[in-house]
Amino acid sequence: MTTEIKPLKHTNPLAAPLTLAGRVFTSRLLVGTGKYTSMEQMRAALDASGCEVVTVAVRRERLFNEQGQSLLEFIDTDRYTILPNTAGCFTAADAVRVARLGRDLLEQMNHPGAGWVKLEVLGDTKTLLPDPVGTLEATRELVKDGFDVLCYSSDDPISALRIKEAGAAAVMPAGSPIGSGQGVLNRNNIVLCLELLKQGDPNYPVIVDAGVGAASDVAVAMELGADAVLLNTAIAHAKDPVLMARAMRLALESGRAGYLAGRIDKKLYATASSPMEGAISYIPGE
Repeated sequence: MTTEIKPLKHTNPLAAPLTLAGRVFTSRLLVGTGKYTSMEQMRAALDASGCEVVTVAVRRERLFNEQGQSLLEFIDTDRYTILPNTAGCFTAADAVRVARLGRDLLEQMNHPGAGWVKLEVLGDTKTLLPDPVGTLEATRELVKDGFDVLCYSSDDPISALRIKEAGAAAVMPAGSPIGSGQGVLNRNNIVLCLELLKQGDPNYPVIVDAGVGAASDVAVAMELGADAVLLNTAIAHAKDPVLMARAMRLALESGRAGYLAGRIDKKLYATASSPMEGAISYIPGE
């Protein structure tokens, strides 16, 4: 009698969508649109990354290059959801004003990105670290104004929690300073951010933003349990941005799979892969 061996059924956990401010996406990689050598290169890199959300600085000087080309002409708005950001703002008032400009622009385009914003309120031009007081002030003002705020923050867990309590739709703790390429410098702080922000709300989105330099940094962020990663410089300033964009896409999928699979616990001593019964023991000194 032959016993039929049936293949194990396995669903793909990577297929679970990412929900941000009520918008549903398949990709968990969010990509910026600045710093590329050409608009054509940017478009090719976005395609290779597999992203569905692209961030755009809404200040006018960033929407047009030296040749007078409009950034928006190179973004397929049927394919990508634009996430306006307040990059370059150093006060809450400036960030609120720029966010409103971005909303007005996308409303004129009838684009689904209207009404949400990646909020940045920076403390100084050297470190580009967030101003915690200005960030909270701008978050409260924009939430009151009806915005869905995805907020860039430091990796300080308490600051991150205060931002959530102010009404942010997502918190985006930095792995390291913007554009530094240092990766996730303080993994424990990211884990603490995740723990605090998801307490009582496991689906609350936490996105690691800033500091990514290599594909391995993306994998690390996802292995820690981040819901998504946002990056720009690591792709745009790579020697081959399009190839790097593909690497980031694969690393994100790998890191997410590793997190969902559940890594083994770290131990001080070795654990044999094969049974030890019958093994010849050796005691040092004998």
